[in-house]
Amino acid sequence: MATDASSRPIAPQPHAPQRSGAGRPLPEADAECVERWRAHRGDLVDLLAQVRERLGGVAAFRLGPRPTVLVTGPEAVQHVLALHPDRYVKRSHRARLLIGDGVLAATGEAWKRQRRLLQSQFTGKGMRRYEQRITGAALTTAGRWADRARSGETFDLGEEMRRFALDTIWRALTGHPLDDTTAHELTAVATVVAALPSLPADGVEARDAVADDLARIDEVARRAVAAARAGAPGPDGPGLLQVLVDASAERPEYTDRLLRDELVTLLVAGHETTATTMTWLYLLLDRHPAAREEALAAGAEGSPERRAALQALVGETLRLYPSAWILPRYTAEADVIAGYRVEADTDVLVCPYLTHRDRELWPDPERFDPRRFTAPGGRPTQPGAYLPFGIGPRACLGQQFALRESVALLEQLLPAHVPVFRSVPSGAAYSITVRPDGPTPVTLTA
Repeated sequence: MATDASSRPIAPQPHAPQRSGAGRPLPEADAECVERWRAHRGDLVDLLAQVRERLGGVAAFRLGPRPTVLVTGPEAVQHVLALHPDRYVKRSHRARLLIGDGVLAATGEAWKRQRRLLQSQFTGKGMRRYEQRITGAALTTAGRWADRARSGETFDLGEEMRRFALDTIWRALTGHPLDDTTAHELTAVATVVAALPSLPADGVEARDAVADDLARIDEVARRAVAAARAGAPGPDGPGLLQVLVDASAERPEYTDRLLRDELVTLLVAGHETTATTMTWLYLLLDRHPAAREEALAAGAEGSPERRAALQALVGETLRLYPSAWILPRYTAEADVIAGYRVEADTDVLVCPYLTHRDRELWPDPERFDPRRFTAPGGRPTQPGAYLPFGIGPRACLGQQFALRESVALLEQLLPAHVPVFRSVPSGAAYSITVRPDGPTPVTLTA
C-alpha cells in the first residue's frame, strides 16, 4: 500500500454552524491531502487509509464539490448497514454494465422481490441441496491437481481457483458440471470484471469497449435459460436457474432479460470472490507455512476440529482481503452517525478492508493469524467489526455457500499438495474485489 510522503496532519475544514442537537460537524480532510494523493497516483484505498488513520472511524474528504463520508468504525458501520439501511441506499452498482438489473444492482421493491425469491436457496434446506455439487467440484479439482503434480507442469493458481469456483456455481445453477467450452466462454466474465475500473465514464462507450465479451456471456446465458425452460435438468437435478425460470411463469417481471441478469449476477458473485479469496489464502500460506501445518494437525481428516481450523484459515484470509472491500451508499435523508451530522444525498463509503485492519479492534492487524478465529477472545465481538460479506439486509446472499465451498476444497487439496510459487504478485489491485495484481504461477509438490 502506498504511503503519503508528507508527515503533516490532515487539517479539518471549517463547517457551517449546525443546529443544536443535530450532531457534531464531521472532521474533514483538507484539500492539500487529496492533492498530494492525486500527485502520487495512489489507489483510492491509500487516501482512505490516511483519512481513517488521522481522523477516525467517521470522516469526510472531497474528490469533487461535495464531501464523501468514510465509515470504518464498527458502531458507525452497524448504524449504516444493519440498523438503518433505508437511510443509506445504493445509487448504482459498479458492475451494472455486466449484471444489469440482477439482485446486486436492484433497488427498492424490485430488490426486495428478487432477494426474497433467492434467499431461501442459500440457507438451511436450500444449502443442503448444494452439498453434493460442491463436493463434486472439489473432487474434480483434486483430480486435476493430482495429474499436475505427476506431470510437474506449471499452471496459474488464480486461474485454477477461478475454474473451481466457476464449476461449483455452474453446478448449483444448472445441475451440470462445467465443460471446457463453457469455461472458455465464461473467461469473458473475469475479463469484464478486471476492465471495469478503466472503462470510459460514458455508458455507451463503456459497453462498446467490452461488447464482444458481453456478447459471449449473453450467449452462454441464453443457452442455459433455454435448457431450463425445456426442462432439461443436469445429472445433479435441476439447479437454481430452474427456480428463476419457474418463477417467470407467475411473475411477469422475470423476463428473459432479467433471467439473464440474475444468472450473470450469480455467476459473478458466486465465483469471482471465492476464487480471489482462495488465491490470497495460498499466497498467505506460502509466506506462513506453519499455518498449514497447524490446520492439518488440529484434527483427523473429516473431524470437526480439522474443519474448524480450515474455516479459520478462510476467515483470516477474508479479514485481510474481504470479498466486499468497499460498500458505497448515499444518504436518502439527513442523519447522525456516531454523533456526526451527515447531510442528505451524501456519498458514504463503508470500508471493511480498513475496519479489518484497525489496530484498536485487531491487535497486530497486518499479521496473518488464523488463531484469531479459534482462540477464545481472539477476535472482536462488537457488531460491525468483521464484515467480509457485508452485514444487514444487503449482506451477500451466498456467504454460507462461499464458505462451504472454500472449506470443501481445502479438505481435498491442503493435505495432498503444496503449491510452490515461481513468482508472486507485487501487490493488490482494488476493483470489485481486492485481487492479486499479477499472475500466480505454481508447480505442485506432494
